[in-house]
Amino acid sequence: MAALRTIRLGTRGKPEESRAAILKAAVGEFAREGVAGARTDAIARSARVNKALLYYYFKDKESLYDAVLDEVFSGVRAAVQNALAQPLPPCERLAVYISTHFDYIASNPSYHRIVNAEFLRAGRDPSRMRRVAQQYFLPIFSSVSALLKEGAESGDFRPVDPIHFVPSMISVIAFYFTTAPIMSVLTGFDPMSPERLADRRAAVIDFISAALFTRTKGERK
Repeated sequence: MAALRTIRLGTRGKPEESRAAILKAAVGEFAREGVAGARTDAIARSARVNKALLYYYFKDKESLYDAVLDEVFSGVRAAVQNALAQPLPPCERLAVYISTHFDYIASNPSYHRIVNAEFLRAGRDPSRMRRVAQQYFLPIFSSVSALLKEGAESGDFRPVDPIHFVPSMISVIAFYFTTAPIMSVLTGFDPMSPERLADRRAAVIDFISAALFTRTKGERK
């Protein structure tokens, strides 16, 4: 019997697998090297495809980077929007949102590097960040703002201005990952270990709750 023909990853016979492998490799390369330093040769090698196939799916490095941004930011948007859609009281829904946002960043090590790099690039190329903000950040901001309003109206949250509170809250959630290398030097522990991440998640929820909630957990029962 003739040997079964196998289609290698990197041929056009498996377009979804090949494109996903290229994107995964590109996320890592752009996170490590930035847009200027990233090399399509390295991405192709990591994805185990030839360079011609990479350009078959993505016409140039800039379009590949756009796809990386969509891959990264669509993931956090989907996770956060799902958390915010849970049929829970405002205090519990906020805790689910914080945990989900924190856990997404913790489980995607390249996320905060891509975000930080893009914020720095925004001064030179605001059009790309404008697209990302409108497509991915605005839906999150709108949903969290609606939750803050709902909680204030129910008496669970003190009234706050979302324009100030939302970025402050996201900073508390995300900045830990940016400072993790420094914290490792200062404290001598691994800030990304499961135990430390669990402690940090709990501390973030406690910090934001103390800033926002009008009643303690016992009083809400």
